[in-house]
Amino acid sequence: MELGIGIGWRPQIADTVERLPGLDWVEVVAENVCPGHLPPSLLRLRSRGVRVVPHGVSLGLGGADRPSKQRLADLAERAEALDAPLVTEHIAFVRAGGALTASPALEAGHLLPVPRTWDALEVLCENVRIAQDSLPVPLALENIAALISWPGEELTEGQFLAELVERTGVRLLIDVANLHTNHVNRGEDPSAALDELPVEAIAYVHVAGGIERDGVWHDTHAHPVTQPVLDVLSALRARVRPPGVLLERDDDFPAGAELEGELAAIRTTLAAAGGDVCAAGGDFHGPAQRPQRHRHVVRAATPTPGPVRAATPTPGPVRAATRTPGPVLVETAASGEGNTLADPAPSRQHLALAQAALLSALVAGTPAPEGFDARRLRVQSRALAAKRADVVAKVAPELPHILGTDYRPSFLAYARNRPMHAGYRRDALEFAEHLLATGRFEDGDVRRRLTLWWQERAAARPPRRATRLVRAARSALVGR
Repeated sequence: MELGIGIGWRPQIADTVERLPGLDWVEVVAENVCPGHLPPSLLRLRSRGVRVVPHGVSLGLGGADRPSKQRLADLAERAEALDAPLVTEHIAFVRAGGALTASPALEAGHLLPVPRTWDALEVLCENVRIAQDSLPVPLALENIAALISWPGEELTEGQFLAELVERTGVRLLIDVANLHTNHVNRGEDPSAALDELPVEAIAYVHVAGGIERDGVWHDTHAHPVTQPVLDVLSALRARVRPPGVLLERDDDFPAGAELEGELAAIRTTLAAAGGDVCAAGGDFHGPAQRPQRHRHVVRAATPTPGPVRAATPTPGPVRAATRTPGPVLVETAASGEGNTLADPAPSRQHLALAQAALLSALVAGTPAPEGFDARRLRVQSRALAAKRADVVAKVAPELPHILGTDYRPSFLAYARNRPMHAGYRRDALEFAEHLLATGRFEDGDVRRRLTLWWQERAAARPPRRATRLVRAARSALVGR
């Protein structure tokens, strides 16, 4: 199916998007729409024949756990409500810890990279197959941007994506801005990735803006698209005619004229590189079909990734276990999360420990796992905390209003060794609870207003001293 030129639909620019000329389709963050109460703007766009594609951000298909049945059901419901031709997600992990590691469950609040190893690929492919079986429309997966690299990687990005398509038939959402980000941050050549990945499996392409600071490229989605990103788009168009190209913008939204200008630049880039955007004969009715090609990727007889230290305080590096027969599945409680493994495959167990150790270092202040660049981990950790503060400010805008200029430093201090574990709304409540429990306000009016805000959303009164002590002890244990 040909998609054409599109833009990411966001509530803040809904009216602007409706007025954009020549718009063929839009993409929405799946978790931000309710199937029974679709925004009127999306309904009007659909009535004009503008297709809507839901773009998920919370499945975590690259994580060690199997994907949540409830999250898959929610994504399927949104695809049906929007009459979407496909759904998209990311090749990333977003949470770690829990049953597979016997450690606290941690939420990243961000897309984190999967190690490009054969074991991680095995887990990803199984998770993708589970997702494909649960969704009513085809699935496409996006390559992500990253500040950090895993030690002991065995495949390039292009090889990893090619193997994923070969084994699952999944389609690809190629983000050219992410390829540029990884070029700056990890020294990876976008042209080499394009040469190796199966371009015929591309469902559509993302284009987005960012900014470079101190030699690190930040994929902000809040700045104009730069020429280097358009150059990667041109290089991709020289190899294949993608069915669709979409402009992403998530913050600091410009005037409609500027968005029109960026869309025009995308059209001009595509035309100069080889013609129109839409691929002839593309469809989303089955798995991606790849022509047979000579394969250059050879799996080592015994993978030897670098040792990874566990997130929990255990001595010595974690070693990959001896391979055993396949995993035995047992159903979890009614939480709706993915299956737990009674006898997890070594690939899942090793990945679970590695991801928990990394995420704990990023959000709970534990030591950097062996083999990682500690400086880059600190940069990533600060970026995660800053994003968390920004999202909490959007979810609970009263907090920065009440706290004023003290909001951001107070939240960053709070988040330094207190990982998020139940989403941003709960995070906002626990932040306010922490401030009230510490009793650090000189301004009585600020404390009164914060107390009222907390009471309206959480309980009749702030927690008693015993409850505060228990929670403080729990936070200290998590941060060890």
